[in-house]
Amino acid sequence: MAPPELTLTASLRPAALDARRGVVRLHPEVLTALGLRPGDPVRLSARRVTAGIVAAAEPGAATALLYADDLVLGNLGVRDGGQVTVAPLPVTPAARVTLAGPVEIVAAVSPEMLRLALLGKVVTAGDDVSLLPQDVLPDASVRSLVEAARRSLANTVGYAWTSTLLTVVAAEPADGALVTMDTLVGWEHGAFTHGAAEGQVRGTARGPAAGAAGSGRAVGAPGPEADAPTVDELPGLRAQAEELTELLDLGFHHREVLGRLGTDVSLGVLVTGPAGSGKAALVRAVAAQVGARVYALWAPEVAALANQAAADRLRAAAAEVRANRPAVLLVTDVEALAPADEPGPVATVFRQVLAETVRTGAAVVCTTGRPEAVDPGLRAPDLLSLRIDVPLPDPALRREQLTVLTRQVPLAEDVRLDEIAGRTPGFVAADLAALVREAGVRAALRQKSAETPTVAMADFTAALEVVRPTTMVASTLELATVTLDDVGGLADVKQTLTESVLWPLTYPDTFARLGVRPPRGVLLYGPPGCGKTYLVTALAGTGRANVLSVKGAELLSKWVGESERAVRELFRRAREAAPTLVFLDEVDALAPVRGQASDGGTTDRVVAALLTELDGVEALRNVVVVGATNRPDLVDPALLRPGRLERLVYLPPPDGAARAEILRASSRSVPLAPDVDLAGLGEELDGFSAADCAALVREAALAAMRESLTATTVTAAHVAAARRRVRPSLDPAQLAHLAAYAATHSP
Repeated sequence: MAPPELTLTASLRPAALDARRGVVRLHPEVLTALGLRPGDPVRLSARRVTAGIVAAAEPGAATALLYADDLVLGNLGVRDGGQVTVAPLPVTPAARVTLAGPVEIVAAVSPEMLRLALLGKVVTAGDDVSLLPQDVLPDASVRSLVEAARRSLANTVGYAWTSTLLTVVAAEPADGALVTMDTLVGWEHGAFTHGAAEGQVRGTARGPAAGAAGSGRAVGAPGPEADAPTVDELPGLRAQAEELTELLDLGFHHREVLGRLGTDVSLGVLVTGPAGSGKAALVRAVAAQVGARVYALWAPEVAALANQAAADRLRAAAAEVRANRPAVLLVTDVEALAPADEPGPVATVFRQVLAETVRTGAAVVCTTGRPEAVDPGLRAPDLLSLRIDVPLPDPALRREQLTVLTRQVPLAEDVRLDEIAGRTPGFVAADLAALVREAGVRAALRQKSAETPTVAMADFTAALEVVRPTTMVASTLELATVTLDDVGGLADVKQTLTESVLWPLTYPDTFARLGVRPPRGVLLYGPPGCGKTYLVTALAGTGRANVLSVKGAELLSKWVGESERAVRELFRRAREAAPTLVFLDEVDALAPVRGQASDGGTTDRVVAALLTELDGVEALRNVVVVGATNRPDLVDPALLRPGRLERLVYLPPPDGAARAEILRASSRSVPLAPDVDLAGLGEELDGFSAADCAALVREAALAAMRESLTATTVTAAHVAAARRRVRPSLDPAQLAHLAAYAATHSP
């Protein structure tokens, strides 16, 4: 009997969870009719035939629609609204998949990393696929390895890894094959991985997305030193390069001096820094300068193997390094091999191999973007005795990096690198390279027929809209498009927030010169709908800072220790992306008064973690925390002391003049008729919050549309009709309570 099939209408679905991951969503009733379960592969037919992984659409979805992203629709050859035939597809593991892509991606991404990015996807010959890995994987160990691959992609490729598309040149079978750990994956005209049979994955069953990559590369194959960058091409890393050069030159070429002095040197180094900051490039540049070869190991790849296979890989790499001195064993993302939490047998072998290699006079350099996740035992004197930190670049350093990156780029006269450097907080070298590349692409599209094309400032401005810092890829980054000028009223509040939030982020040198410690945090409180969240968004837009926005409950977990870990991770990302504004919405849910919650002590531990991060031993530089709440009396008092959320700012309900300003700000793009008196209307809207005023303007525009879809203006009659629909939401009892709290707590 032929398998069931249905013809549905394609609907473009730009959901972040599914974007470019080969996922399509169907109504649960459609899934039942086709005999499908979430996670099953499906065959999709339109102008082209492709395949994908099916998932259930949210409640309220239409039964006649197939929800897909632009990548799936492009593979089908249809647009939004086209007809697509859907049918079940037998699960057929892919034996071999060959891909093609941009030269810079092929050079940077290994076949092992490529297989982890494709794991669990269904591919068809001729399809376009992305490097974005599946976020829903069945096995916890596999999820950790895929997460390591995501970090490594960000580290080696920069932001470009999130937008790059690859082409499936060939697949066996060619029509809808599932990429598993037994699949041979590789680049066209390049190397392939080996199947997982040559290095079984620890404790996982075979099947879709089960396990992690084995490798078919020769162990420890050195990278081509001729392609290594020079130290001059790494602005901002010259001090670190000089320190590492002195150590390696002494250990490789002047040991006789050490012998005469009766001492020795240990060539174990840990290089830390944000992803994409140039840690591996630093090691290769210095190694080329001292005449040493580099043998690279990707730690997640080794950690994915069975214990014995991983141990053999490590010993073979170390033996090759010792036999070809002077040489450097470069281990990237070392936290995968030696995790701080529950190090396994492979970590023990790694420490032993590390100690033996360093003792014989070879160099071992390990890199990580998360030093807190690395086993502290690796910092022993006979292991990684030296630590070199690669900092996040400041505006001056970003200016220098942009100068190097644009040496070969024909820039227009209006390009101001100083301004670009100031508008890229949190960007590392890889992000800036992606920015220059994106600006070049936009310039090429704009000047296809020009004989001497140039990259203009407008190209960089457009590129800044799509290129984000690598350190913020996995965060809840919000890119603000409004400023404080768009906020109606609240003049005193805006001045206080400018001094407490924007000045510490914008003028840290001034605070240092005057010997003043800038405010660490601010608590915004006021009735619902009065603009607390909008005000923080406007602050971010005015100060051009990165924003980490977190709802209070998002950090809470029922698992012991996970909530505290989430708090530490939040502030780690904030430090990496500084200057950063951390916004804790509904902070009363995250940090209630200790000792009063019946949750087994979870919130008490979270409050303790927050206090430690805010004024603990580790400095919180160029990071400002803003909390928002409707119930300041429920926030733990310890969080509101000096050095923490020390400034309490009350956002009162708007008065008549403020309501008029809010109405003007909300109606800037609305064509109002001359008979609409916003000043008088503001005086009449007693009890209306800022959100109510904005809702009134929207409802008036809808009233005009109800009257005529060809309406060109919104009249006073439409506003009057909206008044009958929109009611004030402010509660007098709550306003009295907040006003009393402000009288005793606010300055």
